[in-house]
Amino acid sequence: MGVMNNIIEKAKSCKKTIVLPESTDLRMLEASQKIVSKGIANIILLGDEKAIKEKAGSIDLSGVTIIDPLKFDKADSYADELVELRKHRGMTKEKAEETIKDPLYFGCMMVKLGDADGMVAGAVSSTPDVWRPVLQIIKTRPGISVASSCFLMEVPDCDYGENGVFIYADCGLNPDPTAEQLASIAISAAETARILADMEPRVAMLSFSTKGSASHESVDKVVEATRIAKEMAPDLLIDGELQVDAALDSKIGQQKSPGSPVAGKANVLIFPDLGAGNIAYKLTERLAKAMALGPLSQGLAKPVNDLSRGCSSDDIVNVVAITALEAQNN
Repeated sequence: MGVMNNIIEKAKSCKKTIVLPESTDLRMLEASQKIVSKGIANIILLGDEKAIKEKAGSIDLSGVTIIDPLKFDKADSYADELVELRKHRGMTKEKAEETIKDPLYFGCMMVKLGDADGMVAGAVSSTPDVWRPVLQIIKTRPGISVASSCFLMEVPDCDYGENGVFIYADCGLNPDPTAEQLASIAISAAETARILADMEPRVAMLSFSTKGSASHESVDKVVEATRIAKEMAPDLLIDGELQVDAALDSKIGQQKSPGSPVAGKANVLIFPDLGAGNIAYKLTERLAKAMALGPLSQGLAKPVNDLSRGCSSDDIVNVVAITALEAQNN
């Protein structure tokens, strides 16, 4: 589909370096070959070079950089940095030297210290295993209280959103965000819309109520989140609380929320909790035959993305391209 092709072409325009810690997986090796041959990004694989090349077999890894965390000349300085980052949690040099032997921690440290521009993992590792070093080392961007996830949705033959393109958030990470966290998710999703879809974000803070049509503490949370987000980003087009029909349909939006800068034309949909977001993206994907690209990480100081363990090598190529584009705009 169109959005992904655009992302790949933009990634090619200014090649970034993406580290892939899971070099034991054949899909990662196949994806590395595709990424390098197409000029999408520079790739670093972590692990023992001989073992990786034996695993690769006929897969051509020329042009791919292979770094062994056990032999890397910066390993000692990585351990020192990890001690500095985690000494409040009792990290010692000895513990740090052991910890960075884990490719996920080593990859995060490469990104943190600028030896790579981003990281992609999760084809083998569980989501908690990927996110643990990310949150300990990379952390969130200044002013953003929580890391979150989103899906880039592309709905065929759709006049809503940006010609059928939307950002849905959060659909994969925060079960019940506070008002402050929801505001951070909205700000992060707006930035994702600009970077990945080239669209001016119009952010709808969704609820089962539109402008006081219902009363409940969950509605109050969305109202407060909207207020906080407007304070954080006064120039952002954002409104809430809005029901989804008021957010998308211009006639209903005008009727339910007249004068709103967002109602009837939202392209970034912020869900009040993980249940709503996860259900919505899966319904859209299946009933509208939409492309659902994600979950994509947002709100981090540097780009890291988590794959599904059921991903294909082409999925990895796409996520690396997205991570590279995020790194261009970091």
